[in-house]
Amino acid sequence: MGDVLAGIHSSWEFDTDSVLIRFERGIRTPKLFQILGERRIPYEALSSVELTPGKRKGTMVLRAVPRRGADPLLEAAAGQLKSSADPYRLLLPAERETLGEYYADELRAVLPPDAAEPADGYLVAAPPAPLQFKAYDARVAFDGDVVSFRWFSTGASSAKWKAGDQFFQVGELAGIEWRSPEITGGHLRLLRHGPDGEPEPASGEPDQDPTAVCFGLGYGLVHESLPLAAAVLAAVHATDPVPAKVSAPAHHRADPADIADRIRHLGQLHGAGLLTDEEFTTKKKELLAEL
Repeated sequence: MGDVLAGIHSSWEFDTDSVLIRFERGIRTPKLFQILGERRIPYEALSSVELTPGKRKGTMVLRAVPRRGADPLLEAAAGQLKSSADPYRLLLPAERETLGEYYADELRAVLPPDAAEPADGYLVAAPPAPLQFKAYDARVAFDGDVVSFRWFSTGASSAKWKAGDQFFQVGELAGIEWRSPEITGGHLRLLRHGPDGEPEPASGEPDQDPTAVCFGLGYGLVHESLPLAAAVLAAVHATDPVPAKVSAPAHHRADPADIADRIRHLGQLHGAGLLTDEEFTTKKKELLAEL
C-alpha cells in the first residue's frame, strides 16, 4: 500500500507485509502509547479488521484485531487493557470515515488464509529490555536474562523480607500472571516450572509470595509494568519449546493486615495533599471491599 493514515494519538504506515504504528507524544496521548513509541505489526499477525463509530462524538475507530498468541503485549494484558489504551485501535475524525473504510478493505485483502486460527508463536516484537518499574513492595527489573525483585522496607511483607531479594533466570520460568493496577488486587507474579513441566501453582496471596510483587496507587502503573511483563513472557517463549503460560488471576480474599497497611499508606498520601478527599474515600472503599 505504501500510504500513511493519520489518526488521533497515532498514525499507521502501510507496507507490503506489515503496518508500522507510530504513536504520538503529548499530554493527551495514553502513556502506554508513549512508552511503546512505535510497533511493526505483520499482516500475518492479524485476524480481522473492524471499523466502528467512536465513543467520542465525531470520531471513528479503525481496529486491526490481532490473532490470539501473536503479540506478547496483549497476551500479558489478558484482556485487561482499557479500549483507550489498545495499541491496535486507530481513532479517526469522522471526516476520514471514507479513508478508514478504504484501508479497512485493504487490510482485509492481505489477511493470511489462517487468520482465524491462533498464531504458532509471537509475530510481534515485545518491548525491548532492559526494563524496570516500582511496585508497591519492590523494585522490579528485567535485563533480558534475569528478573529481579528488590524489596522495599516500607511495603514488603515479613514473608518477603525473610525470603530476601529474588532473582529469576528466564530459563526457570514457565510464564507470568499480570493483574492490572487499575483492578483491585493488581500484581505481577512469575510462574516457575514445576517437576512435571507445568507452571507451579501460586503459593498464597501475592503480598506473601516471593515470586510476586504487588501494585498499588501510583505503583506498577500499566505503562510501566505491562511492557516488562510482555518482555519477560517473550523471553520465556524464546527459550522454552513449550508455549509460555499467561495465568488469568483469580480474586482471593485479601489479608486484613495488608489492607490496613495499604489504607495507612493512602492516609499518608491524603495527608500530604497527593489525594483529594474524594479519591481517598473511593480508594479506601475499594480496599475494604476486598475483605
